[in-house]
Amino acid sequence: MARILAETLTLYRNAFRKTGESLARGWVTIVALVGFGFLLLFATQIASPLGMVGGLLLGAVNALLVGATLSLIEQSISHTRAVTFHDILGSVGHYFWDVIGIGFILWLPLMALDLSMQANPYGQLLSYAVLLLLFLLLNPAPEIIYQVRHDSPLEVLKASYEFVLENWIEWFLPFALILIPTVLSPAGLQSFFSLSSRVGRGAGLDFSQVLVLPFTILGGWLDYAGIPSSISWYLGLLLTPPLAVAMLLFRGHLFASLHGVSRRQRRFVSPFK
Repeated sequence: MARILAETLTLYRNAFRKTGESLARGWVTIVALVGFGFLLLFATQIASPLGMVGGLLLGAVNALLVGATLSLIEQSISHTRAVTFHDILGSVGHYFWDVIGIGFILWLPLMALDLSMQANPYGQLLSYAVLLLLFLLLNPAPEIIYQVRHDSPLEVLKASYEFVLENWIEWFLPFALILIPTVLSPAGLQSFFSLSSRVGRGAGLDFSQVLVLPFTILGGWLDYAGIPSSISWYLGLLLTPPLAVAMLLFRGHLFASLHGVSRRQRRFVSPFK
């Protein structure tokens, strides 16, 4: 057990070190995320009065922004050069169809879930349970899109499921630790299920949740530290973009270390790293 713990800590330490290096190369991604956030707000204002057409438009904008974000994260992780503002323009359009395809596969089952739960007295609880399961099983879908060779959205979902089954402890432990203040808050479980259901509904490919998730985590830690809400709100706005990028980079490096390598293989190679 002590050896497993030491190996896991080494895994996280390497991922943190590489995250810092990637953040130094890809700090431009933080600026891009802020700009993307304003673009999403603008698109939402335009799409809101357009009904179903507006929903399709907003879905396309979301796919563009998520795909561009994943492309910038990929460059920050894999390239040795610094990411530039020119790379932001070049990232637009990357992984668009991957995001659209996964959203389309989930759309009909989730719509059926919402309709079937309306008349069920336990509908909200069952809906939370299903979406929590999606949140867990499809959590690494963003990393699979830009790190794993695949031919269809179904292969992304299958690879995500298999990855979680193999690496669920190492993958979810950091997330569980940073969620401690949120879970321990007065509305802890409700907040957790609400948060996981929103992320699970989009398989982690909803751009608004890329920002809402770190903002919520920051709010929990600032409240836990006793920071007044009037101050923590502004701190949250300021710190959310860099935290969001750092989280995506850490996930990317952690996924790269875990994917395709069993615990036994990591135990063999870890002394030589």
